[in-house]
Order: sequence, then C-alpha cells, then structure tokens
Amino acid sequence: MPNLATWMREKDEKWFTPFFAKFPEIHVHDARKGEIDMEKMDGLLLTGGSDNAPEFLRQEVIDPKLIEEAEPARDHWELEAIPKILGRGLPVLAICRGIQVLNVALGGTLKIDIPGHRLPEQKDHDIQALRYARGAIHSFACVNSSHHQAIDQLGEGLEVEAWCATDDIIEQVRLRDYPFAVGVQYHPERGQIYDPLFDDFFSRVER
Repeated sequence: MPNLATWMREKDEKWFTPFFAKFPEIHVHDARKGEIDMEKMDGLLLTGGSDNAPEFLRQEVIDPKLIEEAEPARDHWELEAIPKILGRGLPVLAICRGIQVLNVALGGTLKIDIPGHRLPEQKDHDIQALRYARGAIHSFACVNSSHHQAIDQLGEGLEVEAWCATDDIIEQVRLRDYPFAVGVQYHPERGQIYDPLFDDFFSRVER
C-alpha cells in the first residue's frame, strides 16, 4: 500500500477527503497526529496553513508582527521532510503555505506581506487570472486565492510556471529536472477544476 506524508490542519481535512477517496489504496499519514517513518513514505503533500516562523526563514524579518500564527513544530517537521523526500526522487505537491515552505527549504525567500490576494470573493471562487510559462503541464485560466505571503527569491532548482496576471506574484513553480515536485500558491483542494493536478500527483504516489 502506498504511503503519503502530510501535516494537515483539522479544518482542512474536509477539503482533501474527496480527493483521497478517489485513491483509497493510498494511506495518508498526518504528522500533526503522530510520528511518521519517512523511509516508508511514497510522496509528500504540503498543505495550507499559518506563516513560516521567522527563525526558519532565510531572511531578516523587519516587522515580526506581519507573521501570522506561526507553528514552529510544523516548520521543523516539513523542513526535515522535504529533503528526505526529494533525496529519493518522490513526488511532492505543495499548496499555498506549502509552496512557501518548499521555497524556503531550497534556500529561497518570501514576500512577507502582499496586498490583494485574500479578498473574500477570491477565497472560494476561481476568479484570479494567471499567465503561464510555456511548457507548464497543468494550467488554469483563473484560480482562487487566499494568502498574504508569496515567493520572492526562488529556491535552488525552482522555475516559475505561472504568475498572477495583474501583479506578477508567483503562483506556480516546478522543480527543474525532477520527476514531480509542483508548488501552487492557490488552493486546488477547494475546486473541481483542479482534478487533473491531483490525479497526476496521486497517480505518481501510487507508482
């Protein structure tokens, strides 16, 4: 049975349950609920959540008050899990906070506070237009949006696949020359248009 590692907030479980149900043979291990043997994992799902704690960032934080509800224990686990999974060439899907922590793990930095990306109408509706780099495997004309931080300087090996069409905030990245490590700043778990992205990821975990 394939094993998938994650750290997921309780309130997010309802969003991911329909996608997990499509792949019942994959056993999901949530590090929030207990220890995980990463050597037995076949993939890593980095989900949304709070900001990265300042002590784990690769930059000086001028105004710490901009960091919202940091969870250092989660940061520590995810930053240890990422290199273990990447070192084995296993699939990674990083969502919202996930794309940020993936970028930090690879040596990148973050924009600590950005405007206009978590308006109420954007949270659950796919209305934020994107522009894509040529060659992006998964693309969506418009996506949802609920974040106040974003990638600034790219981590080593990451390449941008999509930007917000109005302000060029990075919305999707891929790890170059790697089987499957994709990060998205939007929330694909909240909409049916994103099924191809999840199907691709979970199918790779199965294999």
